[in-house]
Amino acid sequence: MAAFVVLAPLGAQAPSFVNDVQPVLTKAGCNQGACHGAQAGKAGFLLSLRGFDHKADWQALTREALGRRVNRLEPARSLMLLKPTLALPHKGGRRFGVDSEEYRILADWIAYGAPGPLDGEKRVERIEVAPEEVTLTADATQQVKVTAVYTDGSKRDVTRWAKFTSTNSGTATVDDMGLVKMQGPGEAAITVWYASKVVFARLAAPYDNAISSDVFSSAPRNNYIDDLVLEKLKALRIAPSGDATDGEFLRRAYLDTIGMLPTPDEVEAFLADTAADKRAKVIEALLDRKEFVDYWTYQWSDLLLVSSRKLPDQAMWSFHRWIRERVEKNTAWDVFVREILTATGDSRLNGSLNYYQLHKNTIELAENVTQAFMGLRLTCARCHNHPLEKWTQDDYYQFANLVARVGQKDGEERGDVVIYDNPYGDIEHPRLGRPLPPKPLDGVALAMDDAGRREALAQWVTAPENPYFARAIVNKVWANFMGRGLVDPVDDMRTANPASNEKLMQALVDDLIAQGFDLKQLMRRILNSAAYQRSSKPNETNSDDEIYYSRYIVRRMPAEVALDAITQVARVRTHFEGLPEGTRAIELPDTQVRSYFLDVFGRPPRINVDSAEREHAPTIKQALHVINGSTLNRMLSEDGNVIDMYLRLGLSNAKILDHLYLSALARYPDAREKGALLPALEQAQRQAARDPLERDPRQKPLEDLLWAMLTGKEFLFNH
Repeated sequence: MAAFVVLAPLGAQAPSFVNDVQPVLTKAGCNQGACHGAQAGKAGFLLSLRGFDHKADWQALTREALGRRVNRLEPARSLMLLKPTLALPHKGGRRFGVDSEEYRILADWIAYGAPGPLDGEKRVERIEVAPEEVTLTADATQQVKVTAVYTDGSKRDVTRWAKFTSTNSGTATVDDMGLVKMQGPGEAAITVWYASKVVFARLAAPYDNAISSDVFSSAPRNNYIDDLVLEKLKALRIAPSGDATDGEFLRRAYLDTIGMLPTPDEVEAFLADTAADKRAKVIEALLDRKEFVDYWTYQWSDLLLVSSRKLPDQAMWSFHRWIRERVEKNTAWDVFVREILTATGDSRLNGSLNYYQLHKNTIELAENVTQAFMGLRLTCARCHNHPLEKWTQDDYYQFANLVARVGQKDGEERGDVVIYDNPYGDIEHPRLGRPLPPKPLDGVALAMDDAGRREALAQWVTAPENPYFARAIVNKVWANFMGRGLVDPVDDMRTANPASNEKLMQALVDDLIAQGFDLKQLMRRILNSAAYQRSSKPNETNSDDEIYYSRYIVRRMPAEVALDAITQVARVRTHFEGLPEGTRAIELPDTQVRSYFLDVFGRPPRINVDSAEREHAPTIKQALHVINGSTLNRMLSEDGNVIDMYLRLGLSNAKILDHLYLSALARYPDAREKGALLPALEQAQRQAARDPLERDPRQKPLEDLLWAMLTGKEFLFNH
């Protein structure tokens, strides 16, 4: 093969390894996980994933393989040019041509002597994308432009070297050069990655629905939530569903707020109430109930992984009681978290200290703090720069050193621990071989000898200006009531996973901060919104919408709520080993308590801080258990259950039906249901009159009816 020499142009500046060469290698895919960026590299050639380690990559290119990857005398004979152009066989295929801009940059860099990364040279400070937000037609195209802003204030168009992905390829696709093609109506975020910086552009195309503007102007607006939801729906031409009925609202609000069903008396009283503010009154009453404390103690116990899997029983109970006390007092969320992060002393006196007993490993502690309280998943940055976020490996180990000096020792009694701050003990950066100064993410580094590391961590985490803390808890609370987080998954708050309604998210965050992180006030705002009180029944424009809250999102009850609802309607007591009879599932302090029903219906094991631990989707196993399993069948045959009670009280058939429907479904039976059920019960009652010594023949049809109700979608799903 004939070789040629690329000569450096006189007076020109050598390409920068960091700012020119690494972007070429990244865009060409050379340092991706499927190629030489894999943990062990490929074909003996290892690069850092997406070019996060400039010095190591420069060493691999210029010093390894006997220097054949870079030939300074004859640049065209360099392996890093011969293989990606297929002048020599390359398992990775052709990555660019000899007449390309990529080839020119690499060849020029080699011709200049392949200079390495320089201390103090400018680096990318941030990237900007244009347009940031635009509305197009469903078949339009749009070029996205990416600009890098450097530490010296200079700017550069880096669109050619950026990586692009679409969060919704059904709505918009994007090619390697940032050209977006709208595929249909909807909304998509185009994620842009360059030099470990991530931003996104939002592109929307309205649906082809003819909706009168009166639909939106006349829709109920109870607070700012409705204004912002309707603004989004109007822009996308999605009509909101109508209001939920009173019965639907009441049942929904009870399940979402206190994790239990309203009683028949509560339903009857609410349906009969004609006051205009009766829904607001019910919301206030629910927020003040004891069951509210039970439900939200369970929620935060999930988040904090309270479990005897890693804690002795005494410690587990202590942690659970501490959480319950904070919920009961409506402790502000920032105070709640700050108390955990800064706690010291004996766990017998302060249950929150068991958080550290659960996380004895510093790495595990650092990762769980970020995911639990900020919705950030840093695990990838443990080994290399995060491939989907801006966090670097340096960021990771600086953050980990904020909690590296948490000391633990045994307390005076078995199971007790004493938590204190060590004056020494740091985690070494695995690549640099030394510890880095402790530093919050996006924060200011502390001195290595600073004794207030956890104080600094708590102050940064809970600060109103922390862009992650308030968003994370707003998203969790919103998802509990609305069925889906503004960001989904609920605990994946990375930049590349934007909110479906950013204006609404920011408004909720601002409101929470203004209210002093009062979660009850946030819940009150959501519950009172017309968006929450909307029907789950779709109309012709929103049947596919589960993102923009044009209707209430139907979902299966959580495992604990479902079991408690069944026992409440059946009027039987639950039996959990080692706990008082009648303890409700939502009152359990520990997910290790044996219950086949709860396991089948997806309760989380509380091993990892990950919303995916809880199984939400219906399964065949669940269906088989409610149909044939022991849980429901035992309750239906148990002496003293609701059927026994109704028959012993001598209630009329019509009254029995009313009570069953009110208890399970928060509504009266309709005419069709009464027309089918009342004659069957009356016929059975006539048989009882002929043979008064026999068991009431209505028992069996009523058991069948109750079984059908408790296994039906209308009961098991919140709607």
